[in-house]
Amino acid sequence: MKSQWNLIMGLIFALLVALFAVVNVNSVAVNFLFAEKEIPLILVIIGSALLGGLMVGSFGIVRQYRLQWRIKKLEQELAAIKQETTDETSPASPERTGATPDVEQEAAPASDTPEEKEDDAEEMDKKDRL
Repeated sequence: MKSQWNLIMGLIFALLVALFAVVNVNSVAVNFLFAEKEIPLILVIIGSALLGGLMVGSFGIVRQYRLQWRIKKLEQELAAIKQETTDETSPASPERTGATPDVEQEAAPASDTPEEKEDDAEEMDKKDRL
């Protein structure tokens, strides 16, 4: 819808420029810095409008290419980030993470008295024999 409005506005502007140029058909002196020439005003108006349109169009094309390049770069960054996150969420091997493999160890209960320590040691010996 936006492009249709842009087209309609561009056509209206072109119609106004053409109407303005047709009304002004007198010859005018144009100074080109190195020479001066008498040119009909209609050609000056239409030529100026065409050069302005070409300049605006070229800036728009350059902007569009820059935006496409930036989108491509950001999509590559997003893909790299997604790859990193999938790598992090997958099960990692101990070598990769630097962690030691899980070994089941029984933690010695905190004992306050020497008798309790001896009882705990005897229980551990019984478990080892089984």
